[in-house]
Amino acid sequence: MASSFWGALGGGGLGLVIGGPLGALVGALAGHVLVDREGAPFGPAPRELVFTTGLVALAAKMARSDGVVTCDEVTAFRRIVEVPPDQQQRIEALFDLAKQTSAGFEAYATQIAGAFKDEPALLEDVLDGLFLIAAADGAIHEAEHAYLQAVAGIFGIAETDFARIEARHARRPDDPYLVLGASREMNDAELKRHYRRLVAETHPDREIARGLPEEAIAIATRRIAAINAAWDAIQKERGMSRSLAPEPA
Repeated sequence: MASSFWGALGGGGLGLVIGGPLGALVGALAGHVLVDREGAPFGPAPRELVFTTGLVALAAKMARSDGVVTCDEVTAFRRIVEVPPDQQQRIEALFDLAKQTSAGFEAYATQIAGAFKDEPALLEDVLDGLFLIAAADGAIHEAEHAYLQAVAGIFGIAETDFARIEARHARRPDDPYLVLGASREMNDAELKRHYRRLVAETHPDREIARGLPEEAIAIATRRIAAINAAWDAIQKERGMSRSLAPEPA
């Protein structure tokens, strides 16, 4: 899907398929003036189109929020959003256009929230991707943090879930329980069940089986690595047996 998506990026028709502010953004890239209206004229847009263009647009707006884009952030973005070499200029143009457009990030986030209202896990994937990009230079800056909180609010992500997602990226090895969304009061058996349920719910294989875009799978792969690292830290802290060792990502 990725190659066909980026190959079609220069066409205004793709903007009509996506609709809304994201569709208007893609249409503007092709030199077309599209009306930023609710919905798409050809029915609901394919979720992979909304996911990928939404991630690009929100990442661009986040870059604008702190006024600087580091090389590490660009590298992280390219690890998540895989673009064929011959389409690299188009993605950079889309990123720059989203950064400069007068449309606020709220419009993009609202469209994404509406498109994935029945799949909250995808909303968490988008936020996870933004965290990966923000934390790539070793720190999540104050403006980026405020931006991410605002996006999470539009997505309807609870504060406790935001803290859990943040812990995976804020380099806080002192609190692996927060990464797992677990409590220190849980006994070993409870933690094991919680961990296994979390792996089952978030493993990249599940994303693949659901037919999600490559970007979502890349995000899930990095997420499961953070979950396994937190579980390993808890095992060592508690002296738990190797029979409870984390499953491979």
